[in-house]
Amino acid sequence: MTETSRARVTVVVAARDRVRTLARSLPRHPRPVILVDNGSSDGTAGFVRKHFPDVQVVEAGANLGAPARNLGVRLAGTPYVAFADDDSWWAPGALDRAADVLDAHPRLAVLGARVLVGPEERPDPVSEAMRDSPLGVEDGLPGPSVLSFLARGAVVRREAFLEAGGFDDVLFFYGEEERLAVDLAARGWGLAYVDDVVAHHRPAAVRDPRGGQALAARDAVLTAVLRRPWPVVARRSLRALLGGPGGREGLRTAVRSLPRALAARRGLPPAVERARRRLDHAPP
Repeated sequence: MTETSRARVTVVVAARDRVRTLARSLPRHPRPVILVDNGSSDGTAGFVRKHFPDVQVVEAGANLGAPARNLGVRLAGTPYVAFADDDSWWAPGALDRAADVLDAHPRLAVLGARVLVGPEERPDPVSEAMRDSPLGVEDGLPGPSVLSFLARGAVVRREAFLEAGGFDDVLFFYGEEERLAVDLAARGWGLAYVDDVVAHHRPAAVRDPRGGQALAARDAVLTAVLRRPWPVVARRSLRALLGGPGGREGLRTAVRSLPRALAARRGLPPAVERARRRLDHAPP
């Protein structure tokens, strides 16, 4: 029996123009690995095929953003999928542990891991927020309940991910996890943080902080339009408006996607909305 045939977890990496970082991170991933090339112009697909022939390469043909990961999930032949970015990888043994947890908790759709950032391995603030989630531990789940997660530090149940539609092309990229999280919860799936499953992230220096702020503001507003009550949309829009040049730019770009967001808008079950509101009002 081959390593791939025994595997329970496929690692899916979506990347664009990241040959150098992929050369460092791909050797660290347990196989099987699917790389979705998001319209690269630096020869990413050819480089990976040449130097990592055991990695399955899928060429998206354009920059699809976060939904490029959906292509990898559909092709995965394992019950679970772990996401990674070009500059992140899973700790040795982490995915075996994640698969054991998912096997033991059949309602669990998303396992949020502890993400350690940089060479000093400081905890990612999102991981710390998940660890301290005010939602407590639901019956049948292995850790604190969450309603968002870091994609680069998440292992998902393939069946649940596809059932909920995967990542949303209205949001494109940056903060895309919240909409998927609440839709999974609305379908009765559980999401939980598990502290002893660990991923590593080695980000490069931020080259465009304003661009990142704009994307975060854009997707926060659009996620609210897609699933949250109108007062939440108003609060997030006001926060973006008052958030400096990056926030205002994000609000402007959100307006361009409003027709698509409105067409896909639907409310959440009351219990999920109450839980999401509790997280909104949790102390930072």
